[in-house]
Amino acid sequence: MTRGDIYPQPEHFGDASVPAFGYELIRNELISELLGEEAASILYWSGRKIGRHYPLNSEEQLTEFFAQAGWGTLTLVDKGKNKITFDCRSALIESRIKDYPESVVFTLEAGFIAEQMQRILGFVAETYTEIRTGREKKVIFSVKWDAKDSVDRSIEAAE
Repeated sequence: MTRGDIYPQPEHFGDASVPAFGYELIRNELISELLGEEAASILYWSGRKIGRHYPLNSEEQLTEFFAQAGWGTLTLVDKGKNKITFDCRSALIESRIKDYPESVVFTLEAGFIAEQMQRILGFVAETYTEIRTGREKKVIFSVKWDAKDSVDRSIEAAE
């Protein structure tokens, strides 16, 4: 069994839980301090790397993973020929958008989605984020791909 076959379930951590405050300190204070101006792009590529460690096979598994990772409720909004759109929301997301409006990023999640959709679709994919700061504070993830730019599965297998 590989890491992609099953991802950690809350019960694997016993009775331990991590307060959101601790998570947010690391995410919003420490990571941005360590990575500086390159934080957003490094987080995007880190999300893609995490996606390779936890390969998923469907959009449903993607939404389940988001819930398990505490990244929010990911909902498929629209699916077209070369684009798929998700929205993501949670109390933590709302708080991050409200508390850090100029510096909040969701590129870790965007990179993870890009890697998963690339795997699911078989085409090179990129994810773009739009942060909604109005009444409904949420993140929109738009995944785009070119059906002429297929993924070489032999390279993926070698990783």
